[in-house]
Amino acid sequence: MDEAAPTPLISAKAAAPLNGTIAIPGDKSISHRALMFGALAIGETRITGLLTGEDVLRTAAAMRALGAEVTRDPDGTWRVAGRGIGGLTEPADVLDMGNSGTAARLLCGILATHPLFSVMTGDASLRGRPMRRVIDPLSATGAHFFAREGGRLPLAIQGARDALPLDYRVPVPSAQVKSAVLLAGLNAPGITRVEEPEATRDHTENMLRHFGATVSVEISETPTGRNGRIVELQGQPELRAADVVVPGDPSSAAFPLVAALLVPGSKVTIPAVGLNPLRTGLFLCLEEMGANIAILNRRTEGGEPVGDLQVTGGPLHAVDVPPERAPSMIDEYPILAVAAACATGTTRLRGLKELRVKESDRLAATAALLTVNGVRVEIEGDDMIIHGTGAPPSGGGVVETHMDHRIAMSAIVLGMVTAAPVTADDAGFIDTSFPGFVELMNAIGASIRPAAQS
Repeated sequence: MDEAAPTPLISAKAAAPLNGTIAIPGDKSISHRALMFGALAIGETRITGLLTGEDVLRTAAAMRALGAEVTRDPDGTWRVAGRGIGGLTEPADVLDMGNSGTAARLLCGILATHPLFSVMTGDASLRGRPMRRVIDPLSATGAHFFAREGGRLPLAIQGARDALPLDYRVPVPSAQVKSAVLLAGLNAPGITRVEEPEATRDHTENMLRHFGATVSVEISETPTGRNGRIVELQGQPELRAADVVVPGDPSSAAFPLVAALLVPGSKVTIPAVGLNPLRTGLFLCLEEMGANIAILNRRTEGGEPVGDLQVTGGPLHAVDVPPERAPSMIDEYPILAVAAACATGTTRLRGLKELRVKESDRLAATAALLTVNGVRVEIEGDDMIIHGTGAPPSGGGVVETHMDHRIAMSAIVLGMVTAAPVTADDAGFIDTSFPGFVELMNAIGASIRPAAQS
């Protein structure tokens, strides 16, 4: 598979405070699920606010390949005419999931309990990511998986003809693994049960209920004393089409939010951001650091809490982030590390093992991002220690993004405050989750340009 040529970007110090309103893309996690559940439901589901980044478009293409009708109206509304549980058809070609680990892992759950043969692949980054964490539990349904060494893509799947329900304890917190098991349970008789050691994002449970499935959630105390959760799904429901309003993605909001906090005098509004409490760990960390973040117009849309964020720039101080917060902000650690690099004091981010198996080894990539731009960083086991001075770092570095959109965006935000510009060696993957990111940031006062320009 051919890979696109690198697209390096240079981010220079903002000449003036950031100001304005920035409309962020729809939540990526909810967008993936809306398309998948729409395809598994009877009737036509209408989706507004869907993220149109490359990752989600890959999911839309995969659901079309499996027999659902997926179209987009001129006004941006998406329509999905579903096939019903068990009604998907065998794809005629390989399912290319691009850069999206979420789409690939969740789709494995769906395909495991449909009696179809399929082959899934992705770009170089996704082909290097481990899939064993979903292959192992899903094999107990009766499905057969054939993968490269280490359980990596390309992956061939022969779905179970008489699928068995699962009773699975997730070894480490992972919303993707939990969701894959629950999605497999949709086309298996009886109760599918998932126990997780710590609560992870619950968009799958919320959307299952929204489409008419019977789901129960019980809080359980784990040996560590933390609150885990037991989720039970009644198999083989008849899902009914249900309209979905996708809120703004809190993981995308993180980048303009932190930029506004770090550029002195900035005031930026980010409307309609999803505020699911299992997704807002970053906001809590920033508030503990002294960030001025006001949440206005709180409301509920499509079963998810939503609000408008008003962010005002100001000084930040160091914090010690506990490991149990990781599931609620697993994608936001790189941008939190950028904020910590500009804060006063030493910040410790604990329990970051899961970052090693994201789009890149995000733990190492984040440390390198900061180090090459003059920040003193240490990694002790699964913890990252960042020594902030209360002033912007020197900058001037070239950041290796490793085909990881969040590393690229974090590097760009850092460059908005450093003394010397910061270069992201390849920012082409930003559009997988945040299409139009550079244009939106420049519109509120950033100075981001292609590296080829003088």
